[in-house]
Amino acid sequence: MNKIFFLLLIIILTSCKSDFEIVDDLSKTNYNLVDQNNNSISFPQVAKGKISVIGYIFTNCPDICPLTTNNMRLIQEKLKKEKIDNVQFISISFDPLQDKPETLKKFAEVRNLDLSNWIFLTGEKKVIDSLMSRVKILAVKSDSTVFKDGRKIYYYVHTDRIQLMDRENKILKNYKGSSINIDEIINDIKKIK
Repeated sequence: MNKIFFLLLIIILTSCKSDFEIVDDLSKTNYNLVDQNNNSISFPQVAKGKISVIGYIFTNCPDICPLTTNNMRLIQEKLKKEKIDNVQFISISFDPLQDKPETLKKFAEVRNLDLSNWIFLTGEKKVIDSLMSRVKILAVKSDSTVFKDGRKIYYYVHTDRIQLMDRENKILKNYKGSSINIDEIINDIKKIK
């Protein structure tokens, strides 16, 4: 009798196992940010009830961030083509001193991005730094450029990441943003859809 009970218990427990281990649970966190239209946004609550694809960028990035953004665009287009909805795209800048809402808006416009289910977020440096620490995004200032008007911008050596977050604001998986396998993340979204 005990052997049968334990065998059934093992079968039940292994069959209920998710394809994903939770990387981080953001459901009890709250970061007050602003979007590209300067609207106050509570992250990650803005995505509650939706699957989210999250990229971490800065708009002056010469290499990784444009690739990450383009890959997110490709994911968005493929999901629409496959008629998979209720997916929120979120790009968060880790350079809030340069990436003001209007800068993020222009960044999206220049790339002709579909903002119907995609938001760009920034906020106060202290809040952004706290969020980046939480989601393990490292961004270290490196080279800088000084413009004729005296304005100085920094470039960053940073973590190359896209994250998949479920409807309950739990991060399920990390991907290399600049070279993500589009089919892999689409299949992962289908698994949690």
